[in-house]
Amino acid sequence: MRPVEDRLGRHWDCRFAEASGGDPQCSLAWALKHELRLLAGRNPPPRTVAVGRFARRARAAAGPRLLSRPSDVHGRCSGLRARCRSGERGATTLLGFMPLSAPHDLAGLIAWSRRPEWREPFGTLLNRHVGEACAAAGIPPADIGEVLGDGAVSTVFGAVFEDLLGLTLPDGRNLADEYLRRRGWKEGVGTRDYIAALRRTPMSLFEVSGIVPGESMMLRDLVRVGDPVRVMEKSGSRGARQWDRLATRLIRQGDRAVISGALMVFDFDTSEALLKALRGTLARAPGEAAALARELGVAVDEAAVGAVADVELVLAGAGFLFTAFWLDAALKAALRPSRPEVTNSAGEKLAFVTVHFPLAADVRLDAVRAALAKVPGLRQENAGFWNWVEEKAAPPARRKPRTQSFVTTMDDGAVVLGNLELKARRLSLTANSEARAERGRALLAGALGALVGPPLVERADLDRLLAERHERPRQPASLPPEVEREVIARALDDHYRQVLDEPILSLSNRSPRTAVKTAKGREKVAAWLKLLENHGARREPGDPMAAYDFGWMWRELGVEDLRR
Repeated sequence: MRPVEDRLGRHWDCRFAEASGGDPQCSLAWALKHELRLLAGRNPPPRTVAVGRFARRARAAAGPRLLSRPSDVHGRCSGLRARCRSGERGATTLLGFMPLSAPHDLAGLIAWSRRPEWREPFGTLLNRHVGEACAAAGIPPADIGEVLGDGAVSTVFGAVFEDLLGLTLPDGRNLADEYLRRRGWKEGVGTRDYIAALRRTPMSLFEVSGIVPGESMMLRDLVRVGDPVRVMEKSGSRGARQWDRLATRLIRQGDRAVISGALMVFDFDTSEALLKALRGTLARAPGEAAALARELGVAVDEAAVGAVADVELVLAGAGFLFTAFWLDAALKAALRPSRPEVTNSAGEKLAFVTVHFPLAADVRLDAVRAALAKVPGLRQENAGFWNWVEEKAAPPARRKPRTQSFVTTMDDGAVVLGNLELKARRLSLTANSEARAERGRALLAGALGALVGPPLVERADLDRLLAERHERPRQPASLPPEVEREVIARALDDHYRQVLDEPILSLSNRSPRTAVKTAKGREKVAAWLKLLENHGARREPGDPMAAYDFGWMWRELGVEDLRR
């Protein structure tokens, strides 16, 4: 899938229509023209006719129409509609399925959307939401369920269905308006108000905080930007975690706020890419609107243009982007799983290598210990164990994108290069990279000479070790739970106190203490701390690391006011 930033490109207006095969009925360009004509006192065009350069751009930008018969795709969703009639809805996260309680029964509206006149608009919109992600993954849209499960199919259907509710077709029809006019008398007042609110509320990206499990949570709009809003949501508040990022519609009903049935949970990197695309679109919107006004000969002032090309209009036209980003990330995670490259403090690829030196015949252990005592950098812990350290540690290597560092230090900050163990007439050196293992082998061979024989090398595969770790059930600790939590908390305190002075990739390779000296750096540090807290909150229940309190880091860095 091409990066969405590129897909928006310079001509963001026609890119909003690219999956409709050049048909601008859903494009932001058409919406801007519609609004500008209204400002000028003209009627909107009765038919969908792509005008001039926008028609050419849209046709050039249009991708392959994977769903050649949208009505067929619409028919495949009948099973999903049956589940929606029963009130079942949910959001598939990249980690699992989050069940949500339906605020209103939309069975009648869903049944109405199955009428023949709405099949084509639904299918076209479905193609816009999933077409490119599926093409990049090499699967037809019908296989989404096989790859990601039924929960993902329900999520996609919910996103497309709600997007259709907010779409006014070129002939003036709207699904929600038509249903309320012709069948609204069958619904209660609350359901009618909810449908009307869905029709006028675009999707946005929110950050979760202030969770009261089984009751409510706070949502802060990351696109519109503003104060968090308390949302009443029983099921969703049980599955959400602090600082999760999710896309949904925030519906206000009187003095209450609820969320809609379509909900997608994003990982941090995907949400940042989505925000970058949306903010770029918002920045270009006024200029594009002004250019459209000149092309149409509409005389409007800057204030009017700004009002037309506002955040609500952009979000109303960008509903498919949320699904596209979310689905692309989910399919990549399922079909091409990958993990970041892990390195040591020197930037060397992490590898667990053990070099075993057999002791020569008749060699006494005391002779080996005496020889090791002369080796610089070896710190003896007991009669059979040594830490091999870098006394004057080199500055940390610059981290490459998508890498994680694995660093072990002593209490005085010396970096541990490896460990030595003398047992059963064998001296074993363990290091965390091939280069360090080779360096240690040469160091010990020179120091020990004839005391040892030729070494044997043992290597452990990192992927296999990780797989074994996930397969093994967590063993109960030998310590009481409260003692275990205290020990782990102390270890994490020591670790993060050191991290505060180390360069962090997401902080432009600056340390957190340095980054907080600028306004932009403070925002980045707050985002980094939120990411740490979110990862901790996602640990299994009962894991002592999940209870770790990062509050002292917010206070020490002076960014506690951004913890909202």
